[in-house]
Amino acid sequence: MTSHVFTSPLPDIEIPEVPLTEYVMRRAAAIGDRAALIDGPSGRSYTFDQLADHIARLAGGLHARGLGPGSTIAMLAPNVPEYAIVFHAVATAGGAITTINPAYSAEEIQFQLNDSKATVVITVPDFVDTAKEAMKSTPAAELIVIGEPSFDELYGEPMQQTPLDVHNDVLVLPYSSGTTGLPKGVMLTHYNLVSNLAQGEAMLEYHDGEVALAVLPFFHIYGMQVLMNGLLAGGVTIVTMPRFDMVEALKLMEKHAVTQFFAVPPIVLGLAKHPAVDSVDLSALRKVFCGAAPLGGDLAQEASARVDALVVQGYGMTELSPISHATVGEDFKPGSSGVTAPNTEVRVVDDEGNDLGVDEVGELLIRGPQVMKGYLNNPEATAETIDQAGWLHTGDVARIDADGHMFIVDRVKELIKFKGFQVAPAELEALIVTHPAVADVAVIGVADLEAGEVPKAYVVLKPDQQANATDIQQFVKGHVASYKQIRMVEFVESIPKSASGKILRRFLRDQANSS
Repeated sequence: MTSHVFTSPLPDIEIPEVPLTEYVMRRAAAIGDRAALIDGPSGRSYTFDQLADHIARLAGGLHARGLGPGSTIAMLAPNVPEYAIVFHAVATAGGAITTINPAYSAEEIQFQLNDSKATVVITVPDFVDTAKEAMKSTPAAELIVIGEPSFDELYGEPMQQTPLDVHNDVLVLPYSSGTTGLPKGVMLTHYNLVSNLAQGEAMLEYHDGEVALAVLPFFHIYGMQVLMNGLLAGGVTIVTMPRFDMVEALKLMEKHAVTQFFAVPPIVLGLAKHPAVDSVDLSALRKVFCGAAPLGGDLAQEASARVDALVVQGYGMTELSPISHATVGEDFKPGSSGVTAPNTEVRVVDDEGNDLGVDEVGELLIRGPQVMKGYLNNPEATAETIDQAGWLHTGDVARIDADGHMFIVDRVKELIKFKGFQVAPAELEALIVTHPAVADVAVIGVADLEAGEVPKAYVVLKPDQQANATDIQQFVKGHVASYKQIRMVEFVESIPKSASGKILRRFLRDQANSS
């Protein structure tokens, strides 16, 4: 069998060794009067000049409080223009930022605050109560609320970028379940993030004066890097939405003549099927870019025909900052995640780690400057994910065709993808097994047209205990975010396991798919 390393059809690029904010804002002065960020619901906006000014003054205020190198600040907020100000002020001051899903329960937020050692939480009024509850028994001692005096008081004298080591200094700590298990802090350096923005610019072309709608959350690596940072770096005006609503999104697309729309498969399904699409003018729309979960070729073509715009997809993961593959221009193949990014090497390997060739199916391995530094406080998980030669094991099963297009065909990893969000079965199992009536449990993802997959629990009850599906669902509901809720429960006599005690999820998935 021949050894095979796939590379990009695009030429390698030179990656600037600069801090992230310097890269993102490098064109700001030339387009200073252009709107950088517009709040969709209210119309509140910042030009590129105003954005640069706010970042510099907020960074100065953070620095004056001693919040710089060695500090971690938590951001608990939906998509609002101030998200970019806080993010880049922390970067300029030399600190790290951990981005938290505002849909999380207080328990889930508390875990992230403790693990990341964040000392300050910045949020919006809607999440103050949850934040206060979560901050108990954590290093986070200060709560700052956007839109209230505590936020305005943070501002200080404008400052320049704090000197830092772009290769080693961690800027972002988003949390990911990786290929399995509980959420882990993904350490992304300035160089990781700049590398991926530069790679993305070689693949995702933006014309002068473009407008994009940002409905995908900035706390998630896709929204953070491809939308917030990537669009600002490209000089694109960003219209933010704090929560997704199909009808409102369509109205904003018409109002602002949106040219670029970033989506996940359930939103593409809406573009293909939702009746409201017929009542708005989407003639400015040039491209819909889909990520976070595989998009079927038929659905992409149906949506494309309905909105008269290219519907393409890419592939990435938090640990890759996030892009490793994307569709370039109009070089689209149904079901393809596009081609390999510049400066990136890819292998497809069998179960023994042997390299496979064109159109052969195996696990996708990736190596490049966008690969994370590692998992925070978790060298074991880092070693399991990135081998000694620097190859990141994605846990996804793929094939690459003769034209270099990559297709995700299955998942080695156990994660459930609900509307593009990661749901770790192990996290839900660890919770459900604490129910007094439960003896054993296994959780899998079951295919769902709207969500992609929904979590289903197989539950074994203790001999002397009783519980119904609603009991289990309500128990879970009190502890986790809405997208992690158990949608289906089946009571069984036993959970299929290997000799070593590992749950045989593939067996359960096959059983679910055949029923």
